[in-house]
Amino acid sequence: MQLKILPRNIADMIAAGEVVQRPSSVVKELMENAVDAGADQISVTVTDAGRTLIQVIDNGSGMSPDDAVLCFERHATSKIATADDLQEITTFGFRGEALASIAAVADVVLRTRREEDEVGVEVEISGSEHLSTREVAAPKGSNFAVRNLFYNIPARRKFLKSDTVEFRHIVEEFQRVALTRPGIGFTLMHNGRDVHVLKSAKSLKFRIMDLLGPGVVGEVVDIAADTSLVRVHGFVGRPESAKKTLGNQFLFVNGRYFRSAYLHKAVMKAYEALIPEGTTPSYFIFLEVDPSTIDVNIHPTKTEIKFEEDSVIFQTLYACVREATARGGAGGDIDFDNPEAREMPLIGPRFEEYRPVSIPTAGVDPDYNPFNAGGKYLDDRDFGPAPAPDYTQHPSYTIDKHEDYGKLFEDRTMPTAQVLVVQGKYIFSQSASGVMVVNVRRARERILFDRFLKVLSEDVPVSQSTLFPVQVNVGIQGRLLFDANQDLLKRLGFDIEAFGSDTVVVNGVPEGYVTDPGKVHTMVGDLILILNDDHGALPEMMVQSLAQKFAVLGASGGEKLSSPVEAQRLLDALLGSSNPEFTSSGRRIISILPLDEIEKRF
Repeated sequence: MQLKILPRNIADMIAAGEVVQRPSSVVKELMENAVDAGADQISVTVTDAGRTLIQVIDNGSGMSPDDAVLCFERHATSKIATADDLQEITTFGFRGEALASIAAVADVVLRTRREEDEVGVEVEISGSEHLSTREVAAPKGSNFAVRNLFYNIPARRKFLKSDTVEFRHIVEEFQRVALTRPGIGFTLMHNGRDVHVLKSAKSLKFRIMDLLGPGVVGEVVDIAADTSLVRVHGFVGRPESAKKTLGNQFLFVNGRYFRSAYLHKAVMKAYEALIPEGTTPSYFIFLEVDPSTIDVNIHPTKTEIKFEEDSVIFQTLYACVREATARGGAGGDIDFDNPEAREMPLIGPRFEEYRPVSIPTAGVDPDYNPFNAGGKYLDDRDFGPAPAPDYTQHPSYTIDKHEDYGKLFEDRTMPTAQVLVVQGKYIFSQSASGVMVVNVRRARERILFDRFLKVLSEDVPVSQSTLFPVQVNVGIQGRLLFDANQDLLKRLGFDIEAFGSDTVVVNGVPEGYVTDPGKVHTMVGDLILILNDDHGALPEMMVQSLAQKFAVLGASGGEKLSSPVEAQRLLDALLGSSNPEFTSSGRRIISILPLDEIEKRF
């Protein structure tokens, strides 16, 4: 087979696949370029999760007409001149690949103007082909409009996820850049609706509050360490705020977001024995190191970084987080930066004059008898004093439980079969060959699975149980997740409404779910985990999977059985299910203890 050089347009599309993997990649690259251009206001506008339009506008330095054309050439950069410059990288971009990659797979229009120029320039590129350049009126800065992403790579466009999933990735990239630069104002708009409007913040803590909500800020404590190799600062979550859902885990080095399973392990090791298994704390950790001791050029998207002294950084980070968790677990911190906090009282020089001279004491009358109707504590009224019962003749006076009024509290719907509830977890009932033992939690799981399977397969609505509205902060991405699955949740019996940009209100849950506010908060976190899963399999498998997950969620939060009546109702529902003996995952629900085995024990 003869070797040949690929045409430039094909080579550009192949190279673009490494940098531009989805719409969020475009948002990341253009936002980082805007930051590098010195902008203090950056606006991101997205239509159809980036499929139709991604527009990033900044008020940075702008470009000259020549640079506006040259910037779309591969490896055109102002950041690197010699090989030594690779050791001192402090900017986001430096390889000159982002704009060339974007222009290879989309239609791009750039409008830009420098402050010293009277007019701006507009450059139009499509599929790496330069279409036009002309002078236009434009404000200082740059305006990139990227349309029809992957129009010339149908396979890549076809395999994009739903708009909800793709926009969640865009929000993630937006948040990562916004966290690195609290002093810059950012806005994010999707389909004409504002998602984030962030003004310049005076500190990282205020940026976290504006970006992720005050609830997140209230759950973190600050960390700080300064060594000869690394400076660590930021915030980590209190142990009690750790959640099952992944989110709000951020690592930055020299102002650049990166992923590191190794350093994530250092953080989790610091939380050992402090958080339940399967939960993850929030953290916003910033590392500052000598640029020459790291390599940021080992991955096309620059999200992986190699440290020269990674073991030392691991130990430093572990010790720093461990100290912060110990300090944060002792009690709540006072937020002195909160403008709404109450002012602390000042102790003046005359403080001693206002100190109480003695502790007030309560008066006690040892002769008081509330049953003495003729005493001085009862007024003489028309009906006269009521005769008091003579307790002296009945020192052990008790109420007879067989008196008639006691029958008002008896349950007249006692089951016909005799059942015994043990610790609210198991039901014992007589069977033909011995004793039947039923696992309550697994029985509920089977009942809920059949119910949800019918709902998802036949579109039969489930009756909802009402509760007092419970407000839960789920973050902007969680809010988007609930919005996208609103129809599914309603079919299953969940009544969950949006409240603000990062909060939902739970008004109702399916029958069989608990309604205690604390458990509702836990349920919402588990719902996010379920809805986050990719259910792109065959429809039948997807329905089975969803029904099973919602059934496990409902059964895990159920209250303990408190009476034989409830136990009998559960048994009746179980025996009427499609498979009373096993859960949908194959775990046994019913076990029979034969009579001969019982007799062997005596």
